[in-house]
Amino acid sequence: MASLWRAAMGSTQSTDDYGGVEFWSNPERTGWLNKQGEYIKTWRRRWFVLKQGKLFWFKESTVTPASRPRGVIPVATCLTVKGAEDVLNKQFAFELSTRSDTMYFIADSEKEKEDWINSIGRSIVQHSRSVTDDEIIDYDSRR
Repeated sequence: MASLWRAAMGSTQSTDDYGGVEFWSNPERTGWLNKQGEYIKTWRRRWFVLKQGKLFWFKESTVTPASRPRGVIPVATCLTVKGAEDVLNKQFAFELSTRSDTMYFIADSEKEKEDWINSIGRSIVQHSRSVTDDEIIDYDSRR
């Protein structure tokens, strides 16, 4: 009945739209970052949540099952995460790059910046395509 009510009211969005990730529960990392806008290059303060290979952002820090992310980045599509103070000429800046785009963020401190870079980097490695057993070559067995 509740799903019928949501459908009737036009609120059919579910956790499936976010790969089934329950972003409100036990995230790997959360915190405030300033994010540069995609089209209008102004800086906006957003609450970020990293969980299960997805980086979500919200306007508010109170995240519940009813919260709707302002955006999400699947980290498996990311190639690099690294400091970007020299690029932006801003302290505590870092960048997250995909094949087609680079997004910029500013943390509140050097420690926060490093913690985010490490957490996102770890997530990129964990969620990128892994080597399968068929692709492993055992050179020792060929002797």
